[in-house]
Parts: sequence; C-alpha cells; structure tokens
Amino acid sequence: MEKFLIMSKSTTDSSFGVKPYERPIEEHIDKGVINLDKPSGPTSHEVDSWVRRILKSEKTGHGGTLDPKVTGVLPIGINNATRVIQLLLPAPKEYVCLMRLHKDLSEDRIHDIFNEFQGKIFQTPPLRSAVKRELRVRNVYYSNILEISGRDILFKIGCEAGTYVRTYCHDIGEALGTGAHMAELRRTQVGPFNENKDLITLQDLTDGFYYWYEEGDESYLRKCILPMETAADFLPKVIIRDSAVDAICHGANLATGGILELSENIKKGETVAIFTLKGELVASAETLFNLEDIIGSSSGIVFDTKKVFMKPGTYPMMWK
Repeated sequence: MEKFLIMSKSTTDSSFGVKPYERPIEEHIDKGVINLDKPSGPTSHEVDSWVRRILKSEKTGHGGTLDPKVTGVLPIGINNATRVIQLLLPAPKEYVCLMRLHKDLSEDRIHDIFNEFQGKIFQTPPLRSAVKRELRVRNVYYSNILEISGRDILFKIGCEAGTYVRTYCHDIGEALGTGAHMAELRRTQVGPFNENKDLITLQDLTDGFYYWYEEGDESYLRKCILPMETAADFLPKVIIRDSAVDAICHGANLATGGILELSENIKKGETVAIFTLKGELVASAETLFNLEDIIGSSSGIVFDTKKVFMKPGTYPMMWK
C-alpha cells in the first residue's frame, strides 16, 4: 500500500467535484478507460476503432501498440480520457512469451543465458518498428522461465517500455548459438493494468453498452469501464487543496502551499499525478526537487505542471 506524507490538514467542500466512481454514467464513459483483452488478428488501431463504434464515442486512444498476432492487455481511453492514456506509454510492461530454439540444448545452458539477459541490456529495434533503428539500452526487471519442453521455452518477462520481446528472443538465440524466434506473445501487464483484474473482452463491452443504451441498466457497463484515474495509479501522487485546483486547471505550477499530502517515493525529475481530495485526477507534473527539499520548503514552486486533465471551472476560482 502506498504511503503518504501529510503536509497540511485536509479540508474539503463536498459541493465541489465528484468522486470518480460516483460520476453520472455519461460522464463516467467520457472520462473512462478500458482494460481490454486484445484478440489475435486485428491491429491495435482496429481494436481502437471498434471500441469507438461500440460506445458511439467521439474518440478513443490506446496505451502501447501490440502487433496483430499478439494478445493481452491493451488499455484504451475514451473521449476526455484519451490524453490520460498517454501517461502509460513509459510505464513498465510484462509479457508471457513462447520462444522456440532452432536446435536442441541443455536446460542448464538455457537457464545460464537467461540469467545474463536481465538488468540493463542492449537492443536494436526490429526492421518493422516505428522508431529509429539504433542501438539503445533497455532494462529487464526479471525474466523467469516457466517451462521448457524440448525446443520450446515459456517465460515471463517484466521490462522497461520500449523493450522488444521479439528482438530479445533473437538475441538469446544468438547467445545460445542455436538461433531462436518468438513463437507466441501475450502482454499481461501495462503499468497498473493487468490480466488478473478488470480485464474485459470486446463482447463484454458490447453487452454492457447494450444493457445500458437499450434497457437502462448501467451496472454492467460500469464494471467494463474504469475511471480515468486508474491509468495514473502507478505514478507517485500529490493531493492538493480545493483552493489550488482551478489554478492547476489553468496551467499554473504547484507550490508547497497548495499541497496536502504526497507520496513518500517522490524523486526529482519524476512524473507525478496531481489529485483532488475526492480522488479526481487534475494533472501530471514534473517534480522539481527531491522529497526532503519539498518538505523543507515553506514556499515556492515544487512541481512543474505538464498536462492538465480536468476542465477549468470544475472547482471555483480561488486565486488571483
């Protein structure tokens, strides 16, 4: 459970804002994200457009493209939440992969090489990637072999955003001297989204929308669509006064006087999520100082606002 430091006594006026899970259904959809289980076959962009048509929404956006044959977690933001989903692009990812060796090899040798391909590794993106093909460093947090059956190796990998698992398999094959390729891949986690909680299919979403739109039962759709705040759960948090909210909505930077609570794991240069006392996401910001300097400061700007997600006027103007 995340720990918070209290900077000042919490005060709130219940007439301002609304708790994320208590929004009216139309607003819940407009500020919603979906933890979608992408099927094999369509592109991420096609799945994106299907969600848009199912919900009759104006726009949608996904967090982290998956190749057509790859399945698994594909977070999608709806309408006002499409910008929030961009926070997930640098988030850590987890995959379960089936790798196939091109020659037989002892299990001991396979385990030894896997141990070497953890921590900081060098990668060159594949030919069909959307980024420039140049050598770069990526961090593999863990790479655990789940099962070995002949030339097939099933493993789970947790890695930094921008790590190519297909290239990872190829490079391990080169190191083993046998050659190898990625046979199947499933993404099991993107930041706070994983396959063990709130994962839905396109059919689930279709059914949920039908029950609400045609029969007036919104309960199932509420289970399919999560508040946009969910997409920021993996970031360090800053909770601010009601009186500071509208200023942040207008792009102002955050000073210590507007802070009520903040996460204990905040570091200089990191991205944080700014919330109201009711748990509404206001903006993302860059931390300008380490935690001890923020605590020791009685005044001054400590967070540089980068992206604003709440509309101005949601909370009353209490600034000049």
